[in-house]
Amino acid sequence: MTDDLLDLAGLAVAHARKLGADAVHAVAADGRSTEISVLDGRIEKVEQSEARDISLKVFAGKSSASISGSVLTKEAIHRLAENALRMAKLAPPDPHAGIADPDQLATEIPELDLAATDLPDPAKLEELAKRAEAAGLAVKGVSKSSGAGASRSETSVGIVISNGFAQGYRRTGVGVSMSAIAGEGLAMQRDYDYSSAVHFVDLRAPEVIGRTAGERAVERINPRKVKSQSVPVIYDRRVASGLIGHLLGAINGAAIARGTSFLKDAMGQQIFGPHITIVEDPHMLRGHGSRPFDGEGLACHRRNLIDQGVLTGWILDLRAARQLGLAPTGQGSRGGPSTSNVFLPASTETPEDQIRSLKQGLYVTELIGSSINNVTGDYSRGASGFWIENGELTFPVSEITIAGNLKDMFRTIRPASNLEFRSSVSAPNCLVEGLTIAGV
Repeated sequence: MTDDLLDLAGLAVAHARKLGADAVHAVAADGRSTEISVLDGRIEKVEQSEARDISLKVFAGKSSASISGSVLTKEAIHRLAENALRMAKLAPPDPHAGIADPDQLATEIPELDLAATDLPDPAKLEELAKRAEAAGLAVKGVSKSSGAGASRSETSVGIVISNGFAQGYRRTGVGVSMSAIAGEGLAMQRDYDYSSAVHFVDLRAPEVIGRTAGERAVERINPRKVKSQSVPVIYDRRVASGLIGHLLGAINGAAIARGTSFLKDAMGQQIFGPHITIVEDPHMLRGHGSRPFDGEGLACHRRNLIDQGVLTGWILDLRAARQLGLAPTGQGSRGGPSTSNVFLPASTETPEDQIRSLKQGLYVTELIGSSINNVTGDYSRGASGFWIENGELTFPVSEITIAGNLKDMFRTIRPASNLEFRSSVSAPNCLVEGLTIAGV
């Protein structure tokens, strides 16, 4: 599959160069997915998709243009290259644009076990979804199902660049989810659980997913409101990864180059406690965000984005690196600087120990909406979860807002021991001091 895609991308690059393009970057991709949703034991929806396309970025000097198409005959690809070059010649120049130098390219391509051979067929997907739903409905207190689903996907990519780079890879994905409703009428509460993986064998059992969704929904029945106050907040690991996501947005090289980040002057500074290290590992075997090379053909490397609390550098693609006068970091993609597998390592403190350490506080399990000022770091989000009193979870709470400033929040983050790699950004439970709760 990838050989075929490399041939298509190579055809586009060769024709654009023949027409006089100074540089060309081509990506050919093939994607297929199947998703089955069930409700009350019956199939509610079946979605299948197939897409095969090619994207070109053509340079005429420092000017460039991007174009894509899904008709992949030789004639169509030639027309695509011709149109892209014509557009590039009309575009304004960008002094920071361009492809990598040949000596910057990845030369060793690691095998990351990203393509499974055991993907479930549609009948198996239906079975998985039904098993998850049945387990959720079996939980005492669950009144109905909000639906369950299972999915599979396959994606192949071939990248050819006129600097000599020509590599491709294939990745797969599978997932199971269930959403349960507890209570009746206006008192109904909903919660969910899911599992996703590159390989089917790494999925959690659908019965565990359904049961967890049901138990979570039941625990949320009869929520209360709390008074406005400042208390410590524990972010459940389902939402704690969002804190790391805010960091990644703030250290993205494109934002730094624009001067629109509250951390724009923080390189080399202590912005977390000395006990905090945040890691990016693009070569994690079977990782949700793993990749053997970046989207610009550069090698990816494991690095500490935060090392003992210190910000070590920016997330850079070629363009952002040139703007800032720095070396690229192998974090380029078609959409700009990006990361792969980022995680906050676990500590030895258990989630139960964190809860017991608080006389009063909030345990957040769901965040709603977002009001994040990337320039100032001001943070405000709707939330629900559980109130902590004397070291115990006492009652569910809802319809509250938590607010603070990310600079202050980063300095007080305390991770727990329950890290799980469930997405491309992962974190354990995190305790954050001094947030303001807006309630009644």
